[in-house]
Amino acid sequence: MARSLPARPERDPNADTVRAMDLPVSPPVKPMLAKAVDTIPAGEPGTLQFEPKWDGFRCIVFRDGDDVELGSRNERSLTRYFPELLEPLRRSLPARCVVDGELVVASSRGLDFDALQQRIHPADSRIQRLARETPASFVAFDLLALDDGSLLEVPLRDRRAELEAALDAAAPPVHLTPVTLDRSVAEDWFVRFEGAGLDGVVAKPLDAPYEPDRRAQFKIKHRRTADCVVAGYRLHKDGSGPGSLLLGLYDGDGVLHHIGVATSFSAALRRRLRDELAPYEADALRGHPWREWADAQAHAGAQRLPGAVSRWNATKDLSFVAVRPELVAEVTYEQLQHGRLRHGARFARWRPDRRPDSCTYAQLDEVPPLELAELFGA
Repeated sequence: MARSLPARPERDPNADTVRAMDLPVSPPVKPMLAKAVDTIPAGEPGTLQFEPKWDGFRCIVFRDGDDVELGSRNERSLTRYFPELLEPLRRSLPARCVVDGELVVASSRGLDFDALQQRIHPADSRIQRLARETPASFVAFDLLALDDGSLLEVPLRDRRAELEAALDAAAPPVHLTPVTLDRSVAEDWFVRFEGAGLDGVVAKPLDAPYEPDRRAQFKIKHRRTADCVVAGYRLHKDGSGPGSLLLGLYDGDGVLHHIGVATSFSAALRRRLRDELAPYEADALRGHPWREWADAQAHAGAQRLPGAVSRWNATKDLSFVAVRPELVAEVTYEQLQHGRLRHGARFARWRPDRRPDSCTYAQLDEVPPLELAELFGA
């Protein structure tokens, strides 16, 4: 019988609220966003700025003297989760400013998003320990306010110049993102920097103001395909069918590991998948490799399983409907990190010509890491 997971400590609801501050751009602020495109935009020479796309937590830093607040993309406070960054930010940033950037954790193998996710925890003792063991860095890429003036209406080319001047004395773990106006350099970054754990490249119009919560920039991310075993699904909130497919791959010992999910189905596709998966639900738990999913935390470092308490929402139901692991789906994905897919994959088609036991890790590309020093020192 599956064991129940241990109860988690309650999180103080007020701890995640961004405090109001007396700045020309006051928190909370929704960051400017980018829309996905297939290729790096060309544009007229000198009209676009290209940057590496950092794979971390989007963060807007508000500083007013010794008062520092870290705001997330969803307007919640990240301050309590990254205590090791507060003093470096006071040393590196102007006394009054609002800076847009990314929180990342760098390791010898590149950016480690898993370690970054571990930092969101209700227990302060755990946060303090991880702050020492896996300290975070802040990578700045835009300036929203300086001293008593807002820069939201200022073109990016001028905001970048102000940012470079403002961070002239910045020191690790505070960094200024490298940029280029040369599309060929951006294409080179897109290939070489992937191994360091970066998502791709972002293109930003140089004449554009800063527009909170608007997708006025462009992101280009890596896309690959893989054939994966479908061993279950989680029901969509409206009950119409699968909201996500649970994907697995076999290792060299014949163990099926959960590597991620395929998501973002239309209503019509959810209904179709429901009908296609239904015949495989019969007797699915008999010998199912993920039957003991509730023991996932006890198996950390062994088999990867799909069921565990959500780090972001301890009350979220992560139970799943098991299906016999006999179906193979081709999915598109962006990046493999530590044996798991970063971000949700997308369902492309069923592969009736593939045997499930042929779906192994060997088919996936895991790009060798590039030393982050090349990026951080650029």
